Amino acid sequence: MIHTEIEITAELIRELLQDQHPDLADRPLRLGARGWDNQLWRLGDDLAVRLPWATPSADELLRKEHTWVPGLARHLPLEIPVPQRLGEPSERFPRPWIVTTWVPGTPADRAPATRAEESADALARFLTALHRPAPDDAPVGRGRGGPLTDSAEGFAVHLASATEAGLIPDRDAVRAVWEDALTAPEWTGPAVWLHGDLHAANILTADGTFCGVIDFGDLCAGDPACDLAAAWTLLPDGAADRFYATYQPATDPATRRRARGWALMRAVGCMLIGHAGVHGRPGGKATWGPPAQAALHRLIAMAG
Repeated sequence: MIHTEIEITAELIRELLQDQHPDLADRPLRLGARGWDNQLWRLGDDLAVRLPWATPSADELLRKEHTWVPGLARHLPLEIPVPQRLGEPSERFPRPWIVTTWVPGTPADRAPATRAEESADALARFLTALHRPAPDDAPVGRGRGGPLTDSAEGFAVHLASATEAGLIPDRDAVRAVWEDALTAPEWTGPAVWLHGDLHAANILTADGTFCGVIDFGDLCAGDPACDLAAAWTLLPDGAADRFYATYQPATDPATRRRARGWALMRAVGCMLIGHAGVHGRPGGKATWGPPAQAALHRLIAMAG
């Protein structure tokens, strides 16, 4: 993590707005969250400001969202943060930033979905709507949406770290799920639009079911199995079958096997981030651990 040396404050954001979007500068501002790549500040009742504060790649991700997300938003059945304005780098803040719509709800790492059928249907309808063939110039994922074999080396490192940290209850069972996913036939269909980062902190809940999806920084095109992993990482126990019955087009067994591999990678990665967060790593998220552990147990139980 490389955090910006510039302290992000309400006063700084108000100055940036006054300079580039003065019609928004008088709105109330309050901190919403400090995320992995960006800080989120609520702007009035219906808008938010996102400013990069970590890795340099966050700049490119914000510009990507500003370019592509508005065109996708109108087709999606759950609320998403739609970019409204782009802030350009300046002497005061040398990185791009965006103003988006505000999406109400509570992140699922703090308030997991509890209504299984409603949540499965909501997630399936969202991904059915999102997973349309992407244009040739759609962004390429940062290791998302490609063959699982491309991620094998990185996963081995993460699995070793998680095992050493005492986070893996049954390494052999985990490896069985992973090997099954690796040997599944690769995706041969069109590259479809993917969210690319559907973990519990990036989907919002209200009244026990999903109400919104946030953080489209990893938006890309590729194998839908990358997103279909959410059936295992986000839904309550036993809801995956309902999800796959609702999602269209119907998935084949190979896609479900790959999806379990993506779910395993996400679960192990989020457990490590959660573990690091407990020890105060900048950007680490202790709340990511419990849903990731629950997902891992679901995957192991399925394999057994």
